[in-house]
Amino acid sequence: MRAMAMKEYGGPEKLRPVDVPRPKVGPDSVLVRVRTAGVNPVDWKIAQGRMDEVARVHFPLVPGWDLAGVVEELGPAVVEYAVGDEVIGYVREDHVQNGTYAELVAAPVRTLADKPASLDWPQAGGLPLAGLAAFQCLAAAGVGLGDTVVVHGASGGVGSFAVQIAVAHGARVIGTASPGNHDYLRSLGAVPVAYGEGLVERVREVTPEGVDAAVDFVGGDAVAASVALVGASRRDEPRIASIVDVGVKKVGGRYVFAQPSYADLTSLGNLADAHKLSVHVTRTFPLEEAAEALRLSQQGHTRGKIVLEVS
Repeated sequence: MRAMAMKEYGGPEKLRPVDVPRPKVGPDSVLVRVRTAGVNPVDWKIAQGRMDEVARVHFPLVPGWDLAGVVEELGPAVVEYAVGDEVIGYVREDHVQNGTYAELVAAPVRTLADKPASLDWPQAGGLPLAGLAAFQCLAAAGVGLGDTVVVHGASGGVGSFAVQIAVAHGARVIGTASPGNHDYLRSLGAVPVAYGEGLVERVREVTPEGVDAAVDFVGGDAVAASVALVGASRRDEPRIASIVDVGVKKVGGRYVFAQPSYADLTSLGNLADAHKLSVHVTRTFPLEEAAEALRLSQQGHTRGKIVLEVS
């Protein structure tokens, strides 16, 4: 079976094409023939060894947690799917080795949901991890109808989902991004502001009535800016959440690490099929060029998603 794997920690140059054994399918898992796999910053961070202290990482390491594909084989206890079903998945387990940069993946059913009919394969493959991170971060900050929320890093893969989900939930969204991405944010329904020095003042100019919540997908000074914007009116429990900065907990906010969830994946799919959530795919690469995809992701300036086309 064809896959991209690493024999040791390092940069994208360590990622090479390999033949690996066909995955074993557990009782509550299905074998998925991968059509597309999303590329996420966590992939190259794992490759560099940054998760070694918090997760069991085994070599050879096949990166990737996102997939969209077709069910090819069922575990004996599976009743949720049939052979031929089209699915999406955030296939993250408690150890890291057998990722989605591969032709076949054995996926526990708890990590999967039906593929949204309105999305093509690259769009579907780019949805799960980033979509769940955005969805669960907004939930952690309690964002809903009538709220004003600041989305830090709003034009990126996760941020662009968060903007659309928040708008769909009836919130007013202020999105931070470089000026070159402001028209893109407007098209998603956000009010754009430039990040960098003076951000707090610029947000206050466009939201004189105040900010109810903030979500951080970029790091840096985003949590401090969020405290200045949200904490002033909600010192008891500021509605701030971050997927980047665990230090958000020190100010009473929530650190979010995306969890596999059939219910949340299904909600994302329903939003997509209702045309309230689109997946902007910046670029696709064939599986054999996964190293180039990781290099592009590392640059940190990508609008939307990078996706591997596997089969």
